[in-house]
Amino acid sequence: MNKPVVLRGYQFSVYNRIARIALHEKGVSYKTEEIDPFVEDVPEHYMRRQPFGRVPVLSDGTFDIYETVAIGRYIDAAFDGPRLVPLEVESLARSAQIVSIVDSYGYRPMVRQVFAHRIFGPSIGEESDEAEIEIGLAASRTVLKALETLATEALVLNRQTFTLADCHLAPMMACFVQAPEGEAALRNYARLSAWWAWASRRASVAETDPGLPVNQIG
Repeated sequence: MNKPVVLRGYQFSVYNRIARIALHEKGVSYKTEEIDPFVEDVPEHYMRRQPFGRVPVLSDGTFDIYETVAIGRYIDAAFDGPRLVPLEVESLARSAQIVSIVDSYGYRPMVRQVFAHRIFGPSIGEESDEAEIEIGLAASRTVLKALETLATEALVLNRQTFTLADCHLAPMMACFVQAPEGEAALRNYARLSAWWAWASRRASVAETDPGLPVNQIG
């Protein structure tokens, strides 16, 4: 009998979506449990699994694992299906490098500044902070330029193989380009734009789109 696989996370979290994309790519059946990390009283049963209160947590039977990078590596190693971690040493290094770039330098400007202030916040009745958007756009250009170089090299982000680098970048890019400024910025990078056109049509990306919250105000 197969062990139950449960992904505990927040519907609108890009990190939750990263794990969902990886599970989809490997063909893993799983259940979800919604956890909002922004509430004051995160459930105690969740805090026992994730002492920092962040999302997501993957439970494979009785084995719990948190931190999205570790979750991705576990999904790739534990389940059958296409490899998400390259075997060739240079591609392996580039995949890890891209994951680190988007986590360290891409997430905040692309998601928390540009997307959150232009798209997500207004969807729940909050006002945009134009200064935050401009700061995010400025920082995003460095990230996009670095990723364009790596997409041009084509060891990964090559529109042929789908790796954990693609899993991490796709949800962040999906957020970023919802903002008109983000979409315009991406058009300046031909190889990265081509990659996103390819990745956005992939079933694992399209079918994990969380949408936006329904604004109940008014």
